[in-house]
Amino acid sequence: MREASVNRKTTETNVKVKVNLDGEGKGEANTGIRFLDHMLKTLSKHSLIDISVSAEGDLEHHLIEDVGLTLGEAILKALGNKEGVFRFGNSLVPMDDALVSVSLDCGGRPHAKVDLKLEGDVEGVNKQDIIHFFVSFANAARINLHVNAVYGENDHHKVEAAFKALAIALRKAVEVDPRRGREIPSVKGGL
Repeated sequence: MREASVNRKTTETNVKVKVNLDGEGKGEANTGIRFLDHMLKTLSKHSLIDISVSAEGDLEHHLIEDVGLTLGEAILKALGNKEGVFRFGNSLVPMDDALVSVSLDCGGRPHAKVDLKLEGDVEGVNKQDIIHFFVSFANAARINLHVNAVYGENDHHKVEAAFKALAIALRKAVEVDPRRGREIPSVKGGL
């Protein structure tokens, strides 16, 4: 089973995450930040990865960052040596006025470029914290992640489209390729 549980406890936060890459998209999130909970459930639903997150912390910034780090670490742990996976994923998702592109590579070279063109905070969440979630997630999961708002007027729609696009790209990347067998998707023989 490609599952993992990760607990991250610091003087600032206490975060618990469980994932099942071969799940059904069952999402549970209790972070105390309603918009973040909604985005985590959206990520679970559209990736078909079962995700359970419980978190508490001192500051919203620390909580959002540490949820991103812990979720990324859980995804990395569940992927194991990445044998047989597609490795790459991309998606272009519309939501009303917004169109967002996500491309990613689970190849172990962490990098994040996030350009959502946010004009303000979203549902009470600082726009920098939203961007920082994606960066923290990518770094901990050791994923090369590119998130780009092609266009959009409503910041909520841009962020929600980004989480949906991440979900679909992640689903593709972690899916087991039946043609690959147990082979690791790299000419180097390891990731």
